[in-house]
Amino acid sequence: MPAMSPFERFSTAPAKTGLYDPAFDKDACGLAMVATLRGTAGHDIIDTALHALTNLEHRGAVGSDAGTGDGAGILTQIPDAFLRAVAGFDLPAAGFYAAGLVFLPTDAEEASRAKAGFENIATEENLTVLGWRQVPVRPEVLGDLARAAQPTIEQVFVGTPDNIEGIELERRAFRLRKRSERQLGIYHPSLSSRTMVYKGMVTTLQLEPFYPDLSDERFASTLALVHSRFSTNTFPSWPLAHPFRMIAHNGEINT
Repeated sequence: MPAMSPFERFSTAPAKTGLYDPAFDKDACGLAMVATLRGTAGHDIIDTALHALTNLEHRGAVGSDAGTGDGAGILTQIPDAFLRAVAGFDLPAAGFYAAGLVFLPTDAEEASRAKAGFENIATEENLTVLGWRQVPVRPEVLGDLARAAQPTIEQVFVGTPDNIEGIELERRAFRLRKRSERQLGIYHPSLSSRTMVYKGMVTTLQLEPFYPDLSDERFASTLALVHSRFSTNTFPSWPLAHPFRMIAHNGEINT
C-alpha cells in the first residue's frame, strides 16, 4: 500500500464530493524579500522580514474558525551559530552539513518508523544523520483546523562520511529529501546546506509566535524571503505553505 501523501496527511481539505473536485483548486499569494549588502548576517534581517510578513495579512486568507491561516513562512540562510547553540550535539563546519525542518506523523510509532526509514535512505545516499532536534512550537496560537492537521515538527541534520560540501552535498540532500517524501510520506520544508525554511498552516501574525526559534537573537541571516499564501480557491495544508525550497510564487499559476 503506497504511503499517504503529506498533502493529505497534514490537511483538513475535504475529499471530492458533489460539485467539489480538488483537481480544480488554484491559489494566489503575497511575498516580500529583505537582504543586506553589508556582508554580515544579523537578526535584524529576520525581524524586518517578519514585520513585512505581518503587513501581508489578507482579509480573506483565514479559515472559518478565524484562526487558521492559508499558510505563511520564511526562507533564510542556514543560521549556523544558532543551530550550533541549540542542536545538542556537535556539527561539522558550516557548509559541510545540511539541515531542515521535517513534518512527521503525530503518532509516536509512525514517527519513529519514518525517522528510521529516513536514516536508511540517508545511508543509501552516502549521507550520515548527525541527529534530530525537537523544534519548539506553540500550538495554542493556531486556529482549531490548523491545530487538528498539525504534524510533529522536528529538525534533522545530515553530514557526509567523505567530508563533501557545496553542490555535491546539495545533490545528495535533494535526492534524500525527494525519496523520503515519496517513499515515507513525510514532508521536508527544506533540507539544504545553504538555506532553511520555517513555514506552516498559519497566518502571517502567527508564524513567529508559533516558532520561537525565529525570535532568538542568534538566528541570523543576510537575506530572508517571506510569503503569505492567499488560497483564494484552494484548501490550505501544512506542506502547501510557502516558501518552497527555492522559490515562492506570487499569483495564480492557472492565469
